[in-house]
Amino acid sequence: MTTAGKQAAFVDLLEEHKKILYRVVNGYCRNPSDRQDLAQNIVVQLWGAFDRYDDHYQFSTWMYRIALNVAISFYRSETQRAKNTVPAEDYILEIAADEPDSARSDDTLRLLQRFIDRLDELNKAIIILYLDGNRYDTIAEILGISVTNVATKISRIKLKFRRDFQDAQAV
Repeated sequence: MTTAGKQAAFVDLLEEHKKILYRVVNGYCRNPSDRQDLAQNIVVQLWGAFDRYDDHYQFSTWMYRIALNVAISFYRSETQRAKNTVPAEDYILEIAADEPDSARSDDTLRLLQRFIDRLDELNKAIIILYLDGNRYDTIAEILGISVTNVATKISRIKLKFRRDFQDAQAV
């Protein structure tokens, strides 16, 4: 394939699966400039690895794997940086809701996002993939863990979220 053809194929696939990019970036970053940096890092890594993409696998699975690995590395470096700096200003948590006119829905989404933010890297990746509608076997393939492990972790995360939600409602 020519360089122009390869680039066009990459852009087409990226455009078709851009929601994956947005979900991962929004799952790992609250600050808009961090989101842009992470998105750019993910696209650069995807492009750099595109020659090694094997179309035997679904592009979405391959993209998720790379995007989550980059996001986890980015999150680790940002967490380390945040420990050593004082934020200049607070930022507002932005969550895109399907029903922007519903204040209750917005509050629930913000609460869910807070719960997700508290998860460790693996569990955060699992719940992002799960909330995106991926099947357990797809999640297992993307993360390189067993389907049983995925099911167990999702069950535990749901239980934790239920308890956390009840605690938040009691306050």
